[in-house]
Amino acid sequence: MARLKEFYRTEVIKKMTEQFGYSSPMQVPRIEKITLNMGVGEAVADKKIMEHAVGDMEKNCWPKSYCYKS
Repeated sequence: MARLKEFYRTEVIKKMTEQFGYSSPMQVPRIEKITLNMGVGEAVADKKIMEHAVGDMEKNCWPKSYCYKS
């Protein structure tokens, strides 16, 4: 989570301040919570389904440098 926060502070706040004409970085909306939801109801019966779901989540993560690696 720290890498995402750092990306937000260094990249997103700067770009949003320029794009929307904020006079202070404190005016930029903050991210309070990020939730990822993936339905894997079948994973209870088959552990491999859960492994594939986690693999898909990692494969499709953006930006790659900020993905969680277990």
